Amino acid sequence: MSRITRTFERLARERRCALILFVTAGDPAPRHTVGIMHALAKGGADVIELGIPFSDPMADGPVIQRSSDRALKNGVTLRDVLAVVGEFRKGDGETPVVLMGYANPIERMGHAKFVKDAQAAGVDGVLIIDYPPEESTEWLQALRGGSIDPIFLLSPTSTEERIDLVARVAKGYIYYVSLKGVTGATTIDTREVEAMIARIRKHTKVPVGVGFGIRDGATAKLVSRVADAVVVGTRIVQELADAKDPVARAGEVAAEFRRAMDDAQVHA
Repeated sequence: MSRITRTFERLARERRCALILFVTAGDPAPRHTVGIMHALAKGGADVIELGIPFSDPMADGPVIQRSSDRALKNGVTLRDVLAVVGEFRKGDGETPVVLMGYANPIERMGHAKFVKDAQAAGVDGVLIIDYPPEESTEWLQALRGGSIDPIFLLSPTSTEERIDLVARVAKGYIYYVSLKGVTGATTIDTREVEAMIARIRKHTKVPVGVGFGIRDGATAKLVSRVADAVVVGTRIVQELADAKDPVARAGEVAAEFRRAMDDAQVHA
């Protein structure tokens, strides 16, 4: 059983929604990333999504695009990202870490080498935007038998056939993109989210996390009442870019979201 599955099972027993927080490895500076990850975990993150810097992050809005640009200018590579996870694991053996990014760096490294090195570093899941399930046979074969969960996206436009396909191959959790467009969009309709999650749950028991458009505790609180996880990225990345002390700020923002979500569970 993966760390991700154990985490969701524990939270289900506690009747709590998972908080998944995204940061880009190497942003705002490589020296901060491990400390930021520890601060997020201590602040209340149940899962950390660690972005692999890439030159053409097509699914991301301007805030996360700029974070990737900064990391690349800092010389951060996929090997550096894996090294960051390994360093984080020296102090935290429990918090799941999911790598999120694009196929090109993994293709350059090679599937087998990536999976071997990611497992050794302590990676728990991977969400690669341009590995859709329809075109992921080799990717899934590389992951099969290992301890790394393949995570896939669904969106408001996903058909029943697409939902069923993702449900059959996804492990760990399914990431539901609550809005059409790129990361950083701001308008979310929780009634539509609830209806879509109900559709997804007809096909699978894998937990469903909701991301895009969650920028404050109030929205996270509403979404946490209907989802298994709340995913926050753009708000965290922007806060870190503006902070004098990114590590301290990471913990503060994580705690803000955790308090709001726990309040929703108390008053459910």
